[in-house]
Amino acid sequence: MTTVLSSDCRIEIPEVFREEDALRPGQSCEIERLGRGDYRLRVAPATAGEPVNWVEWLLACPEKDWLGEPDRSEMTSLEAPIHFAE
Repeated sequence: MTTVLSSDCRIEIPEVFREEDALRPGQSCEIERLGRGDYRLRVAPATAGEPVNWVEWLLACPEKDWLGEPDRSEMTSLEAPIHFAE
């Protein structure tokens, strides 16, 4: 995909990539010069101060349908009183 340097030499990451990677304004980036005209850009993960969209995060999981109903056969009942040792 091609992008154009702005008049102040800024590069815009195309919207399709920003959406796919859930990039947000203010995220830190690291740029590495590999050679003349060859660069690598890495965007740091969102910081703890940024809100997380948990629905998007869960839907992005590559493995689907792994969460199921728990096996309740070995669960203890809370009907009987609980006694703690003194």
